[in-house]
Formats: sequence, structure tokens, C-alpha cells
Amino acid sequence: MPEVHDVVIIGSGPAGLTAAIYASRANLEPLVLEGEPSSTSDQPGGQLMLTTDVENFPGFPSGVMGPDLMASFKEQAQRFGAKIETVKASKVDFSERPFKIWVGNAEEAEPTYLAQSVIVSTGAQSVMLGLDREMELIGHGVSTCATCDGFFFRDKPIAVIGGGDSALEEATFLTKFASSVTIIHRRDELRASKIMQDRAMANDKITFMWDTEVTEIIGDQALEKLKLVNNKTNEASELEVSGLFIAIGHRPNTDIFKGQLDMKDNGYLITDSPSSRTSVTGVFACGDVQDDIYRQAITAAGSGCTAAIDAERWLEAEVHS
Repeated sequence: MPEVHDVVIIGSGPAGLTAAIYASRANLEPLVLEGEPSSTSDQPGGQLMLTTDVENFPGFPSGVMGPDLMASFKEQAQRFGAKIETVKASKVDFSERPFKIWVGNAEEAEPTYLAQSVIVSTGAQSVMLGLDREMELIGHGVSTCATCDGFFFRDKPIAVIGGGDSALEEATFLTKFASSVTIIHRRDELRASKIMQDRAMANDKITFMWDTEVTEIIGDQALEKLKLVNNKTNEASELEVSGLFIAIGHRPNTDIFKGQLDMKDNGYLITDSPSSRTSVTGVFACGDVQDDIYRQAITAAGSGCTAAIDAERWLEAEVHS
């Protein structure tokens, strides 16, 4: 049987690596399963690995590249003794302690790792359009976070895709910077709440393109324009924009925890706020995997600190006492 770790951290974005820093400094010798680079979810470093300039993370007055920031997180965790393995968890069993975690072939009888406590920090991913050039231009005109990137589009035309509260909230926020904001929606009515609709429609900088879908994203080094089609008339058009914000939803990386941990209807893990405790004693969750409201690197890092302290105190009371 594998050795039993005091703490295994699944995921390595700002939340997971902050948890690793705090757990290491508490002499818990955490093991971090950081994910795999080829994975579309739970990738090492989280969503910041797809971000260029980060200008709203405290301590970097001139900004910092997303991958550089996460490299610093990782280096700091390792400095204090965290062990990091580039593997992705494929199955868990939280029915009894020690908890069981598999990587690779989930059909193997024996688990890969055993843990007295687990911190889940697998994050979430933005739902994307699935178009060519979309991922290549992330950070070069294409974004999924107005709060993160709106500042870079001062006095420039921007498009927002979506029809829910998030899309209208992003569009309204972006009017602080943009010369204009076009909301592109595939239907002829919005899903957003009435108050959000009224607010957006009353904003002189916001216009709507109804029954419209993006068919192609055009740009070499940076976004230049969008190719569009009206899905009722089949009329094709183009829209020149410097920024495209995709706001059609987020999906938490919680598939392997179904049936193991309590979740909201949207798949996000339920924690006993303000703590990081999940429905299973000894399992904690932090970062975007349990946060469907803020979804910021700084809030994720803070919740990672919370999870590590919760795990340390729980281990002291229940395991090491």
C-alpha cells in the first residue's frame, strides 16, 4: 500500500499552491497533484497559465505575466517543502480514511495515493465557443474576465458574447473603458434578470446584435475582427473589435467528485462558509471549484490559505491528538 500523507492537494492554481505554502510552513509536508499540461481542465497553474498581463494582483505595481506569477507560487511552495507531482487525479474515494486517490487508470484496484486529509482546488474553466484561433488569442484580444482585462481596452471597441447576468454585468463594467460595447446574443431575448437588462439597455455605450453567432475570430498577433452570421436570416457580416469577452458560462472541474462531495446544481462544491469544510469530514475545498461568484486569483489564493489552516487544525484535533 502507498504511504499515507497528512495532506494531498488536488490542483495547483492560486488556491492550491497557496494552500501548499501554508501547509508546508505548518510542517505537514503536503503532496500537490498539479494536473497535466495536456489536460483541458485542472491544468498545472490553473487559468492564469492562459493569461498574459495580470495587473490586479497585489504586490506587482507594473503587472506580471500569468505564467510567471504561477511559477513564483510554485517555487515558493517547493521552497518550504511541498512535493509537487505533474499528474492528474482520475478517481477518489472519500468514503473512509485514509482517503484514496487514483491517477491514470481509475480501474486499478489499488489507489495511487492515500491521505488523512484532502484539499480540493481543481478550479473551473470558462465555457468557450470552440472556434479556431480562440485559444491562441487568449490574452491578445480574447478574454473571459472583464475585471481582469477590461483596463487594456481603454477607448477601443469591444464585443461581449452571452445573454445572462454575467454577460450583461461584464458589458456594463467594460463601458468604463471601451469606446463601445456590442453584446452578441444568439437569441432574440436575454436570460439575464430584468434589472440587469434595464441597466444595460439604458447605457449609451452598449448596443445589441440579436440572433447572431460568431463564426470566425480574425487576427494574426491580436484580435482584429469577428465574422458573424444571423441565425434566422443567414446573413453574414463582420465586426471590427479590439476585444472579445466570452461570457457564456463557467464549468467547475468537479466530475471526479460526483457522488463523493455535495455540490450545488451548477456543479460547484458546497463548503461550510466561512470555512473550507466540505460535506466529508477531512476534505476541504478552495478556489474557483467552490466559488461561482468572484472567480479572481486573489480570492482563490485567500481561500487556499483558509483551507490549509482548516486542514492543519483538523489534523491536530482529530489525527495527531
